[in-house]
Parts: sequence; C-alpha cells; structure tokens
Amino acid sequence: MTTAAICTIGDEILIGQITDTNSAGIARELGKNGIRTTMMMSVGDSAREIEEAVLKGLQTNDIVIITGGLGPTKDDVTKKVLYTLSGSEGYRTDARQLEIIHRILSSRGLDVLEINRQQASVPSRCDVIPNQLGTAPVMAVRFPEERFGHRAVLYSLPGVPYEALGALPDVMADIRSAFSIATIRHKTIMTYGIAESALSEKISGWEANLPENVRLAYLPDPLKGVALRMSVYGEYSEESADGIFRRQTSLLKEILGSSIYAEEEKTLQEVTGELLLAAGKTVSTAESCTGGLVASLLTSVPGASGYYLGSVVSYANSVKENVLGVPAEVIDTYGAVSPQCAAAMAEGVRRLTGSDYSVATTGIAGPGGGSEEKPVGLVWVGISSDKGTRTVKFSFRNDRLRNIERFAASALNALRLEIV
Repeated sequence: MTTAAICTIGDEILIGQITDTNSAGIARELGKNGIRTTMMMSVGDSAREIEEAVLKGLQTNDIVIITGGLGPTKDDVTKKVLYTLSGSEGYRTDARQLEIIHRILSSRGLDVLEINRQQASVPSRCDVIPNQLGTAPVMAVRFPEERFGHRAVLYSLPGVPYEALGALPDVMADIRSAFSIATIRHKTIMTYGIAESALSEKISGWEANLPENVRLAYLPDPLKGVALRMSVYGEYSEESADGIFRRQTSLLKEILGSSIYAEEEKTLQEVTGELLLAAGKTVSTAESCTGGLVASLLTSVPGASGYYLGSVVSYANSVKENVLGVPAEVIDTYGAVSPQCAAAMAEGVRRLTGSDYSVATTGIAGPGGGSEEKPVGLVWVGISSDKGTRTVKFSFRNDRLRNIERFAASALNALRLEIV
C-alpha cells in the first residue's frame, strides 16, 4: 500500500498560536484515495529541523507532504531546503505561477513588487503545480529509487489552510499519475444519540462479522454524532463495493434504527432541512443556553430560507417572560432550566413566528451555575408542533463550549425525530 508522511512547518504551530488543520485535511484526502498516512510531524522555521523531518519521512514512505515555511514576508526557509534536497543548481521563474501572482494582486488593486515576483522563483529541479488560490506555488521534488530504496515524491504546499487544502485535488492527480494506488472505497453512516463506547458495544456482533476486506472506523464529533466509515480494500468494482455497502448498511439499520440519520456524510442541520423541505414545513427556535447556535446551524445550510423563519435568544428570564410569553409562575415554581420552561419557550416562539415546528433549549453550560438537582451539563429541549409539545432531557459532562455544541446538536436531533 502506498504510504505518506505529513509535516507542518511553523513556529506559530509549536507555540500553540494557531491550530494545525492542514494535517487532518491532508490525511483525510489521502485516505479517501487509498493512501495510508504513517506519521504526522510539526517542526519550527529551522532549515535543519525541516530537512531532518523530511528525510525521516522519505526514508520510510512513498510520499511526504509539507505545508508552510513559504511566503513573501520572511525567508522562504522551506524553499531553501527543497533546493538542497533536490540537488538544484540554481533557480528558475515559473511563468504560470508568476501570471497567477499578477492576477491576484491586480484584482486587489496592489502593485506587483519584486518580493512578490520572487515567489514564482523555484529551485531548478523542482516541478511546479500552480497554486490557483495564492502566490506561493506547490513544488514537487521527485527522487529516484536509488536515493531511499524506493521511488519517492516530496510535495511542498503553502501553509494557509485555504490554499493548502485547495491545492489537494491537483496534488492528488499528480500522485495518482506517479504511483499505483490500491483501490479503496468508502461508505459513511451518520449516527446520533449513542456515545461511541455504547455504539461500539451495540454493534460489536455486526462488526465482528464484517467481510475480511472491510474495515470500520468510528469518527466522533460533538455536532455530528458518531460517523461510521466502512472502507472496502482490494480490486473491487464500484458495483461490487456498493453491493457490500448495501448489505452491511441494511444489517446496521436493523440494529440502530432511527439513530442513523444519514447514509452519507451529512450534518444534522442538512438532514433536518431536507425533511422540512420535503414536508413543506417551517421551523423557528427559542434559545437560552445555546445562545443562537441552533439557529446558526440551521441557517448555515444553503436554502434554509425555505423553511427557517426566525429565532429568539432569550438568555434573560425577562426576555423569556416578556417576549416568549413564558408565565412568571413557571420560572418561579420550576426554574428557567426545567421541562415546563422549555415547553413554554417552544410554544411561545412558534406562536410568535407562526412556524409549523419550533425547538427550544434551556440548560446549564457551566462551568458554574449548577447544583445537585440541576448539574452543569443539563439541558431541556422543547419541541412544539401541531402534534403537541414535548420535552427531552439530556445530560453531558464537558467544558462550556463542548456542552453548548452538544446541547445544540441534541436539539436538532430531537427536531429531526419529531419531523420523521
């Protein structure tokens, strides 16, 4: 199997100033194309450290992808390493990248300076894959078998995530032309409402009986739930792989039922929106502890105006009472974090907007504000429709931001189940 190493470059990563999202995105793309990532490394802006990391990756892998260390505001330390490793004897200007540089800067009303032109200058023995989204080119150094005992290619991508991930389709096309990639096909099943450990236990028998060529991965996410990714390895046609996926998905649905919300990689808000559109129904939201996140998720989907009407973020009890019409005695008797309050909030926003469905959240995100009776991580979700109003209780034990995410996702899932 073709293998790869990923190396991100930059002091800002090592000191925690920015989060390395490039490695995850590159690894996902490699995996989709049947390439196994064996290592991820992060090094500072030091030519020696970069060279050591790259050589380590090249010695045991077919492909090394590095990101960062390129740019007009400081020395192109990565480019100097590529110059050395490739055995280049000078630099050349890549006309295609220079044209892109002129186009980008002109569109921004900026003059093309010499420091900008220098970004199109590459080591003589580097191949260039033009970067359509930025000024620093993607460079590739190809090593013969005698150098490391196997053919290897080193790819250097810009560090800006938008540019690095945007260049991946062209990089993957180059990789496919250079290597014989084993066939790999994926199928993703999206689940919500079952923790990863409980899910693993529940489907253990099904997983144990998967065909030998099928592998399963658990991919948890606070906003999406747990994605189950089946991968079929080997020389299978698309039709044969689809047959395997259909059989295994059918068996899985018998076990998990409505906990499965999609048979492809989708979000809860996308699926909920599709259900609302298909039914010709509308929804509104009333939020306290989630602070508008449920509304934000719903409206992040293109076409949300076809079913989403509006929201009231009623963080204060006075807004719950004066805007949503929650009776003061409900809050006085049961508290703002209660099924009674969640129900009244859902009914209030539905009445205000005239929506077919409404969803409300009220809870304690933390870190303070909890009690023995109502601990941090408790949330009540209210759902109202012409079927009536119901409430659902959820309890989580995470930090504030993670709790809020789980509150919002649980509210969306409760709404989904109500529509279904």
